[in-house]
Amino acid sequence: MREQHERGRREGADSGAGRAPRPAAEVARGRGASGTGASAIGASGAKSSSPAQRRGRPRSEAVERSIVEAVVRLFEEGLPLSELSIERIARTAGVGKATIYRRWKGKEALLVDVVRSMEPVDPPLPGTSVRDDLVAMIEMLRQRGLAKRSSALLHNVFAQMHGYPELWDMYHRTSVLPRRQLMDEVLRRGIENGEIRADIDFDLLGDLFVGPMLVRTVLRPDGTPGEGSAEQIVDAVLAGVRAPR
Repeated sequence: MREQHERGRREGADSGAGRAPRPAAEVARGRGASGTGASAIGASGAKSSSPAQRRGRPRSEAVERSIVEAVVRLFEEGLPLSELSIERIARTAGVGKATIYRRWKGKEALLVDVVRSMEPVDPPLPGTSVRDDLVAMIEMLRQRGLAKRSSALLHNVFAQMHGYPELWDMYHRTSVLPRRQLMDEVLRRGIENGEIRADIDFDLLGDLFVGPMLVRTVLRPDGTPGEGSAEQIVDAVLAGVRAPR
């Protein structure tokens, strides 16, 4: 009897080793049903790589998109910045306030991302020459300026932002300043390779390129700079600041 019992144990162990293990998702469902609360974590403590977890990032992006779209929708409905709150945004997006705070530090950071989402996307610089890079940056300035003029929503939001110094400062630091720093890098490259004079005040140098397009897109609403305006501005300024041969 004892020999039969031992043989039965060995046969049971052999048959168990030959079976395929239960899928992680099936195990998780079983644990969840039993109320252990360990549906995502195995006995070793390591998180499982279930399909639901692998899809986490796209799902997170979808949530962020729904929040941004909720803010845009509230703006389109005419809600002023003074009445915009995280609670109102969360209710419109169908999420909890904690979901928003996990992604943004506060309302100002969220609004900056919303505004940037409504602006044209800056393409990478061509990198072929100093002139080409400057033309690309001034062209994007033209497109952003025209977008603010043609979009009543964007124009309205920017007009209100000026009344909120903290919000405007955050937008300047995260959107305007990086573009200016990029232009500074291109201008320094032009000075180093001898294309641009080194005796000009550096801040003034940047303003010489940016100023004309800002005037034509912001200060002169009756004037519409067309395609080719960026090339004209850059070529005219380069002719005046070119290093002597």
